[in-house]
Amino acid sequence: MATWVNADTLSSWKKLMSLKGMVSVKDELSSENAVKRITEYSIPMAEGLTYNFAAKQVNEQILKTLQDLSDESELLQKFEELYNGAVVNTGEKRMVLHQLTRGQLGKDVIADGVNKRDFYINEQKKIAEFAEKVHSGKIVNEKGEKYTQVCQIGIGGSDLGPRAMYLALENWAKANGKFKMEAYFISNVDPDDGAAVVEKLDLAHTIFILVSKSGTTLETLTNESFVKDFIKKAGLEVSKHMIAVTSETSPLAHNPDYMQAFYMDDYIGGRFSSCSGVGGAVLSLAFGPEVFADFLDGAAQEDKTALEKNILKNPALMDALIGIYERNVQEYPSTAVLPYSQALSRFPAHLQQLDMESNGKSVNRNGEKINYVTGPVIFGEPGTNGQHSFYQLLHQGTNVVPLQFIAFSENQTGKDVVIEDSTSQTKLCANVTAQIIAFACGKSDSDPNKSFEGNRPSSLIYGKQLTPRTLGALLSHFENKVMFQGFVWNINSFDQEGVQLGKKLAKAVLSNNMEKPLEAYAKLLISSSK
Repeated sequence: MATWVNADTLSSWKKLMSLKGMVSVKDELSSENAVKRITEYSIPMAEGLTYNFAAKQVNEQILKTLQDLSDESELLQKFEELYNGAVVNTGEKRMVLHQLTRGQLGKDVIADGVNKRDFYINEQKKIAEFAEKVHSGKIVNEKGEKYTQVCQIGIGGSDLGPRAMYLALENWAKANGKFKMEAYFISNVDPDDGAAVVEKLDLAHTIFILVSKSGTTLETLTNESFVKDFIKKAGLEVSKHMIAVTSETSPLAHNPDYMQAFYMDDYIGGRFSSCSGVGGAVLSLAFGPEVFADFLDGAAQEDKTALEKNILKNPALMDALIGIYERNVQEYPSTAVLPYSQALSRFPAHLQQLDMESNGKSVNRNGEKINYVTGPVIFGEPGTNGQHSFYQLLHQGTNVVPLQFIAFSENQTGKDVVIEDSTSQTKLCANVTAQIIAFACGKSDSDPNKSFEGNRPSSLIYGKQLTPRTLGALLSHFENKVMFQGFVWNINSFDQEGVQLGKKLAKAVLSNNMEKPLEAYAKLLISSSK
């Protein structure tokens, strides 16, 4: 059994704390050894991707200390215990099995009287069979017509991940003859969100997917009722237009309002659920089950790279440990995720939840206060849009913000145009290259307003093209990065009590069972509509 202790009790942690400000990326990438550094500071990922950290503020001494921290923290042993079914989620006393939805890393995990890998495979098969029947016309609407659209109703992990994955693959699917159904998403309990989406839908030919593990999520059930009202007013049968993704014990299971239900369990956290039925139903309906299967396989292959004990061969572990160095030693409070791919437009939003909901903790796994900072603030936008927005602060602001670039040498559609002797894709790749060097090396100028200090650290994940398999690998990389960082900090990355308080208070407002400050704010806001 691995030993769980606070990071600041480890000798390697104390050694790491003494290595602040050792490396100037500006000096490293301006030196004659720059090409050697860029070549050597790269780690192959699955599906042809590469993680490059040459523009990070690390050297051999820091990397050795990070390896010592990994070993002393027993990170690989903790990962092994996790995927073999240990109760790693101490807050909710649950196993953590999201990797099992896409492959088998270790031994069989038996829970609730069943083999969980078999359970996840069977649910994936059920979804695949349902999607194929919808696409072939074996499952049709009231008038015997085929469905052409799908709309997911969910919030948090039931929306952010699946939405990001759908948008990431939409153009690829259209370009490769894999596009089956247009997908839409309703998440916000704000009725303007639901109304705007419903107005775009051909209700008679739409399947709604209601996603709620408990079957009691207030926002999701409210939006379900909102949508059902539209369905009924259109003279349609609710049961011909809704399916559910939920747990077997929820009120949504075995419910006549749904033509079919697909199941998940408590061992898959919402923000880690894109590889379960939460992402599987909408992606299989939108693109076909074989595309979803490729996505899962890409994630499974990347999971295997996270088993490597040597951090120089383990991209997620290296990314995690450098992030620890930046957060705890360099004291950088935030990280920007900058995909130079419009298809990944919502990927930073998904990573916000994945990272901040997982590692935004101030007590350890035993509920004891810790004396060091944990997860950074995550934000981001696709390049080149971000360059004309917040890059000003990143280049010349008072805070240093570590950067994570993602780029591909080819676009998804194959469509492009040559302008001024280069294609749009070439210009995109030129921009990400230029930004990495600009952030690292800066620029001196006699005019202080035009001077760039540089030494702004960044990493780059790059590959040939964003496909279902590379997207799966990319998702796995960041999930495992977050997991490893939580292990080092000795926090529970798999519960989210910070989400619950607001929900409880909202219910108190709705039931008029309020304390005075809450009552005052409720009257201030709600009465304004009268």
